[in-house]
This record gives sequence, structure tokens and C-alpha cells, in this order.
Amino acid sequence: MQLPQPETLYFDSDETNGFPNSPLPVLIYRQVLDISDAEKRADTFEAMFKRHGWPPAWRYHLYDFDHFHSTAHESLGIFRGQARARLGGPNGQELMLYAGDVLVLPAGVGHASLEADDDFCMVGAYPPGQDPEIERGDPTQLAEAQARVASVVLPKNAPVGGSLETLWGQGT
Repeated sequence: MQLPQPETLYFDSDETNGFPNSPLPVLIYRQVLDISDAEKRADTFEAMFKRHGWPPAWRYHLYDFDHFHSTAHESLGIFRGQARARLGGPNGQELMLYAGDVLVLPAGVGHASLEADDDFCMVGAYPPGQDPEIERGDPTQLAEAQARVASVVLPKNAPVGGSLETLWGQGT
């Protein structure tokens, strides 16, 4: 399977709302899977993520409040429905997510669902040893969150395959 180059989005730290975001880009892969059956699409995302070193952790929707994970990078594979989401925290950027898309969120990047189909659902995955804490942004705790984000280990591979080190500008 030939993967397209991902779209990239960059978000500066949002000091006002306490969202660290990341100097690393969010990666958005459009239409990674062209499978009509949602359950088969979910199973295929899980197998793909696992094969590339991102064990799947859950199947669920996207929370409807801005949050981030300062202790883990996150991969989201949309297997059913569509949603209008916001990345980067309360002052971030809106985008549409569709079944078949994959997002790779660096630790610290805010994300929330603004509107979604009733059946919208995703597979979530994290690199081994990374456990996400759900944080909502606190300007008084921003420096501590930024320090946690900076210490999260960068995985070698993207959850869909290929070198994440190269895509995130950390390769040699």
C-alpha cells in the first residue's frame, strides 16, 4: 500500500489557555483505508498500528472538550462517520475528519470534537510505554506541561508505516 504524504499542521504554544502544543507537526493522512465495512476498517487500523509499533488502546469517539496529552503521542484512525474537530486548543484550527483518515498527534497538541455524526468512532493508539493523561489546559501549569511534552520519547515509525523520525524532522 502506497501512503500519500501527510498534511502537516503546526501549532504554537497557547499561553493564554495553557496548551503546550508542540514544535512537531500534526500529521494528517487522508483516506489511508478505502474499506466500506467500518468494523473491518477498525480491525485493519488496529493491525496496521500494531505492526508499526503503536499498540491499539481503544475504540471510542473524540471528546467534545479541548484537551491534550503531555505524556504520550497519539494516533487516531477514523473508522466510522465524520467529525468537525479543532486542533491546537481553544484558539486552534478546525478541520474535518472522515472515515479512513489517520491523525498523528505529537504530545501536547490540543484536540476536541466540535460536531460529529452519531456513529463517529476512532481507533486510538500510543507508542509502547506511553500512557496518556487527559489535561484540559491550565496557564499556571504550562511550564510543567511543556517540560513533560519535551521529555516524551519520539517513536521511530509512523503508525501507518514509514519513518516518523524523518516526518518530524528528527532523522539523521
